[in-house]
Amino acid sequence: MLTVLQFADSALPTGAFSQSLGLETAIHDDAVHDEATFQTWLHRFLHHQLAPADGWAIRAVVRDGLYALRVDAMLHAMSLPVQVREANAAMGRRAVQIAAENFPSLEITDYAALVSTRRAVGSVPVVLALLAREHGIHWRDACAAHVFTSLTALTQNAVRGIPIGQNAGQRVLRAMHPEVTRAVDRVAALTEDQVGAVSPALEIDQMRHAWQRARMFMS
Repeated sequence: MLTVLQFADSALPTGAFSQSLGLETAIHDDAVHDEATFQTWLHRFLHHQLAPADGWAIRAVVRDGLYALRVDAMLHAMSLPVQVREANAAMGRRAVQIAAENFPSLEITDYAALVSTRRAVGSVPVVLALLAREHGIHWRDACAAHVFTSLTALTQNAVRGIPIGQNAGQRVLRAMHPEVTRAVDRVAALTEDQVGAVSPALEIDQMRHAWQRARMFMS
């Protein structure tokens, strides 16, 4: 479990701190401007983008490592906003490098080789799922760790970007605990044809971010 906790830490140097994934657009539009509106936004992001994509990917790969290449391609294809697609690929490549150096295994090494030769894009949830497989971690635990880490990174960006206080950020994260459990339960019931059914409003905000006049974040 320590391997997954280390790899799922929001401090892992993949560049997540520089990504808002559309949050900055919502801040710019004043749709997100305080603790309450940020919590509403985070709830929507969790249930309508993060869980139906990354959550399902972790479940699929933990259950069958041979599915990793297909999941890698699917996650890349379903990321319609260019900034988000490029951000996910960059973070994925960095995650592969970190995993190959610190947690080498046959599956990680094979995946790293595919990424280095551009036969795979690179994906943070795929790498985490392969590590969970190697260490006997149930997909639910790996999924919850990844989801909560993603929410933590976005909360830290909200602390800087809105801004809200650190204590407010912690209150939001505490409020998300039962929502993470609900999201994992939802992932358990997802079929492949439901994967990628995300909120158009979130994707539109993520697309619009590229044309903002002033930006703190890369997406």
